[in-house]
Amino acid sequence: MNKVLIEWKHLDVGGETCDRCFDTGTTLQKEVRRLNDGLQTKGVQVEWFETKLDKEDISQSNALYLNGKLIEEIIPIEITESYCGSCSDLLDEKTYCRSVIFEGQQYEDIPAMAIRKAVFMVLEMKDEGPSVLMMPGF
Repeated sequence: MNKVLIEWKHLDVGGETCDRCFDTGTTLQKEVRRLNDGLQTKGVQVEWFETKLDKEDISQSNALYLNGKLIEEIIPIEITESYCGSCSDLLDEKTYCRSVIFEGQQYEDIPAMAIRKAVFMVLEMKDEGPSVLMMPGF
């Protein structure tokens, strides 16, 4: 069985995270379910876990590692930094954190298509399109 292990690093302040990290986590959870549903018959399993960061590691917040490699080292995704009001509220100071540019669009969270593309690159498999990987109800 082929396996892809995804580590999601994000800020955690008393059990709370910022809005953009929360959105990435929600997207990651849904996308891993879709991927597993579509790739199970091909002998592939995708798992994820989170690493909670504190204020000192904010520059690593909202980062994804696939089998130990940063997503931006796997696919063409540009990492940028932008003001994050949610982090600023959590940390009680003006805070800038990771955002991304993927396929010409800027995102505060990491989009599902980027996660899927990175997984297929790690697996050295061709993405057979969303219809193969869609779960009912999504």
